Amino acid sequence: MHHTVGPGWRITMDTSGPMLIALYVRDAAGLDSAGHPALCHAAPKIRPVDHTHLIAEVGGLSALKTEWEAWWEQLLKAHPEMSPELGPPGFRAFSNSPALRRVLQAHFGAALSWARERRAEYLALEAEREAADGVQLLQDMVDDRLLEAGRSANDFTLTIVELPLAEPRAWYLEPDKIIMSTDLLSQPELFRSYVQPVVDLLV
Repeated sequence: MHHTVGPGWRITMDTSGPMLIALYVRDAAGLDSAGHPALCHAAPKIRPVDHTHLIAEVGGLSALKTEWEAWWEQLLKAHPEMSPELGPPGFRAFSNSPALRRVLQAHFGAALSWARERRAEYLALEAEREAADGVQLLQDMVDDRLLEAGRSANDFTLTIVELPLAEPRAWYLEPDKIIMSTDLLSQPELFRSYVQPVVDLLV
């Protein structure tokens, strides 16, 4: 986790274990375009599996999509906390989401391994950035905006959740959250094109 702070404001960058697991489940279940915002595929690519027989008697794919989207919304709201609790093997917190519960039971081991690998990669990336002062760009963006506005910053917090997504881009979630590809910061101009408008709005 990285914090960029100033008087009355804070920008936090981190990844999310629960969201990594949810991404794996989404892609493994072939739920393209599920969730708001509709994120691109995870990277490395997760092979989708046909779940027709597994979930046919509990509402099928449309029920799974609805249940996954409700879970994703909860994860976004609760971040950085984990809510609902995953709790294998019974996944009791998902008793009202029978299709999602079955898919979680089928894939949890693989999802957890995949999420741990991505988390380890993220920690290595964070260490590299720290050594190279790779997140100075955030401070620069706030400073540029303050110079332009000719005043001190409004009090604000901005949370940037980095996830291993195939496209280098970001998605703004009002009022104070951004989901972005872990590769985006390595392309400063592109990063600024997505994040500067949000910083301008908040500062």
